[in-house]
Amino acid sequence: MGDFMSNIIEEFYYGNIEPQELSTEITPKLKKKLSSLVKKEEELTAMLPEKEKELFAKYVLAYNEFSSIGNSDSFISGFRLGARFTYDTFITEMKG
Repeated sequence: MGDFMSNIIEEFYYGNIEPQELSTEITPKLKKKLSSLVKKEEELTAMLPEKEKELFAKYVLAYNEFSSIGNSDSFISGFRLGARFTYDTFITEMKG
């Protein structure tokens, strides 16, 4: 087990493992929601005068940046929680 862990950590360090690439397939449920979101954005944009379109585009960009940071924070929290579970599993096993 130690050798496997060492290899995966080394691969991660050298950038050979990218968590984003592990789930590149969009589920049908997510695809449906994305399609709905795109359609509503197109409808809303078509209704807006030019000045408001620009403001809305800036809003969408700001929201995407906010969402990206939130997703990153969630990933980090989940990773840390998984590490705690792993740590607790092995420490409990050793003390046990």
